[in-house]
Amino acid sequence: MGKFADMPCAMTVAGSDSGAGAGIQADILAMAANGVYACSAITALTAQNPDAVRRVLPSGAEFAAEQMRAVCDFYKPSAAKTGMLFDAETAAAVAEFFAARPEIRLAVDPVLVSTSGSRLLEGDAAEILKNSLIPLAEVFTPNLDEGAVLLGADKIENVADAARALYEKYGVPVLLKGGHLKGGAVTDVLFDENGPLEMPSARICGVDTHGSGCTLSAAIAANFAKGLGLRDACRAAREYLRAGMSDPLKVGGRNFINHFPQK
Repeated sequence: MGKFADMPCAMTVAGSDSGAGAGIQADILAMAANGVYACSAITALTAQNPDAVRRVLPSGAEFAAEQMRAVCDFYKPSAAKTGMLFDAETAAAVAEFFAARPEIRLAVDPVLVSTSGSRLLEGDAAEILKNSLIPLAEVFTPNLDEGAVLLGADKIENVADAARALYEKYGVPVLLKGGHLKGGAVTDVLFDENGPLEMPSARICGVDTHGSGCTLSAAIAANFAKGLGLRDACRAAREYLRAGMSDPLKVGGRNFINHFPQK
């Protein structure tokens, strides 16, 4: 980048994690580590740590929209990601905002339930996510539990088949994360108009995965802001996440994702 060139900018629209391992905090770290300026619109405050979400205080749809407008009026982000939206009003406001700005490349992390089991999407918000927000995305990034909900299935046992089904149902490229299946290998599948791209790798053990979905989708948005195509953006984001898990930080006696890995 030249001395006087503008830094690429991306925006995260998500909830704040008081423990900083996920949500807005993880998104900003991941975007910065991937070479872009990170702006944010906070949809909710949470009192949480890696073990539990104790309380959620929504910021409200109007204020979330005002934050997004303020960011875009000055910083002009070329890419964005969405994470925890919490309620139907906020989900609708976010969908309306991005529908009016198709030039912003969007990654949607369909956050439904936290790793600790707390529900993070209330009432009709899931329907707005499915019907109004996901169709605007360049890619959406469910884990297997979220993928099952989006398909109306009890569970997913075949990642490639489910990725195809999600692509056909929503008409949008999907990166389905296979980490919740048992075994020594993890296979994520990107399904787009060119068909499936399977990305297998050895499972990294001994690392708390709190914030892994946030980190991955934020890195994808950062790569979009830098101009990478969909497949390259997803590959690079996945490699970044794996590097952060391979070179973890030890905090509170546990290993967590390192957003600035040295390996």
